[in-house]
Amino acid sequence: TAGRGTVKPHSGFNANNDAEVLYKAMKGLGTDEDAILQLLTARSNAQRQEIKAAYKTLHGKDLVDNLMSELGGKFESLIATLMTPPIMYEVTCLRDAIKGAGTDEKVLVEILASRSPNEVNQIKSLYKREHNDDLEEDVTGDTGGHFKRMLVVLLQALFVAGEQKYGTDEGQFITILGNRSNAHLRRVFEEYRRLSGYEIEESIQRETSGTLQEVLLAVVKCARSVPGYFADSLYGAMKGAGTDDQTLIRIMVSRSEVDMLDIRAEFRKRFATSLHKMIQGDTSGDYRKALLLLCGGDDA
Repeated sequence: TAGRGTVKPHSGFNANNDAEVLYKAMKGLGTDEDAILQLLTARSNAQRQEIKAAYKTLHGKDLVDNLMSELGGKFESLIATLMTPPIMYEVTCLRDAIKGAGTDEKVLVEILASRSPNEVNQIKSLYKREHNDDLEEDVTGDTGGHFKRMLVVLLQALFVAGEQKYGTDEGQFITILGNRSNAHLRRVFEEYRRLSGYEIEESIQRETSGTLQEVLLAVVKCARSVPGYFADSLYGAMKGAGTDDQTLIRIMVSRSEVDMLDIRAEFRKRFATSLHKMIQGDTSGDYRKALLLLCGGDDA
């Protein structure tokens, strides 16, 4: 779905000019956060990388380091994420999810279930290059027994669905995710409903629980609609007391150039409010301003 993002490459782009705007925004006393967020949310990730290179050439300093020393809190995290190349960002998220205290299975599930097969393969090879570790081994080695068993079940489901001739060894599960076809999975779900009289989601909810259920539902949701899956995740991150800012930042940034317009449309269809209004009510300050720019508009 080319061009379904809210963030597009800036047409009159000049990396040196942008580098100077950012330099001035941080020079002297006080920081012009508004100038920083207005500029960075209006450039594509590829352009941000060029600005970073120009800044280094012009000022001999690392732009991201300078930004991090001027900014703080959630706003800083959001800007740091905007400045990271997408595949590298996903590798970092996965690495943190695996190596942090207690595996963050939600992040593993989100990234591996929602990215295209081509992206899963790119993530896998960059992970290997950066960390000299095999992503599959790390995921299966770090996760508890129940998660491992669940991966095996998931593999069997994808194995049947994808008609691939792999074994159902959990070590192969990323390979299988990297070869799945959502169109094919949707036909499998349709056939399942015809034969059983149930939607596959209903059976998953009835037959499984915990993390297993989460992973299977994520894969099914993504096969049905990736933007729908992200709309649900964003709603979940903001509903009720407190906000899951990590999830909010991760999705708003990583989908801003991909399918944010579709996510907004799905959000509006599924919930009694718009994504814009929910972000507005749930966040504040420069952090809110930047998120709303990534959201790109309200759907009344």
